[in-house]
Amino acid sequence: MSVMETPEKPPALSDTERAILNRLQDGLPLVPHPYAAVAEELGIGEDTLLTHLQAMLDSGLLTRFGPMFHAGEMGGGLTLAAMAVPEDEFETVTEQVNSFPEVAHNYRREHDLNMWFVLATEEEEAIPRVIQDIESLTGHPVYNMPKEEEFHVNLRFYV
Repeated sequence: MSVMETPEKPPALSDTERAILNRLQDGLPLVPHPYAAVAEELGIGEDTLLTHLQAMLDSGLLTRFGPMFHAGEMGGGLTLAAMAVPEDEFETVTEQVNSFPEVAHNYRREHDLNMWFVLATEEEEAIPRVIQDIESLTGHPVYNMPKEEEFHVNLRFYV
């Protein structure tokens, strides 16, 4: 019998940490010293902001802090692709798909199409070639699902 583990309760946030998290979700200003500018907005020192940010990363409260780029505006090709991979081949096919430098993300899904990944190429015209190469290597069809329309959701998790 397995025992279900109770998730650890996240550490309590100080008012300063709350303020930092809420403010940084709106991005950093494009100035020579962005952390200093944000710290000034919050009425704290830059060292204080950076110390709190690092502590939240070290504790696991934050798993990542970094920029979000709009890949579609950087040029090249970008598409979402999916495959139906038999369970007994899933690990092998995952390694094969991930061997392509154009594969940016690869996720398992509970669906007939159980492998989903993003392809990013330097030229848009390279997408069909990479798909064909993946199909040749894996022996399974790749379903190309290019973006038809984009919606921007200004998602924030205020704490």
